[in-house]
Amino acid sequence: MPQNATSQAASPHALAAREAKRREALALGIDENFISNLVDNFYARVREDSALGPIFDARVKDWGEHLDRMKRFWRSVLFSSGEFLGNPMIKHVVIPGLDRTLFDRWLLLFGQILDELGDEAAREHVHSRARMIAASLLNGIAMYRARQQAND
Repeated sequence: MPQNATSQAASPHALAAREAKRREALALGIDENFISNLVDNFYARVREDSALGPIFDARVKDWGEHLDRMKRFWRSVLFSSGEFLGNPMIKHVVIPGLDRTLFDRWLLLFGQILDELGDEAAREHVHSRARMIAASLLNGIAMYRARQQAND
């Protein structure tokens, strides 16, 4: 698994917590190959989707780089690898019209890919993380838009 300076300087407690999270995922059949397949297959489906495809096509200029970034993101989420550096919220709040309907569509496609890749335990483990991320992004977008309206 790739490591960065942050993970190399982590406390013994943080390293133990990361290793426990990684072992939990591995026990469910979630490894780097699972994550790579998940990301590749999911974004292939997104690019074909009539609702989500145009949103991504307008913003993603280098799909190889985007897929690599999303693999780092999901390894960080599922393994606590600490290798993802970025701010997903800032990327999402600037997308006009991004709402619950589009996130629901995202989650539906994500769940379909998970159904194809893993057993029920792996699916639920990863999908629960995706639902939490979606909820967090939706809350952040709502707060951002409320502040924008208050300032208008």
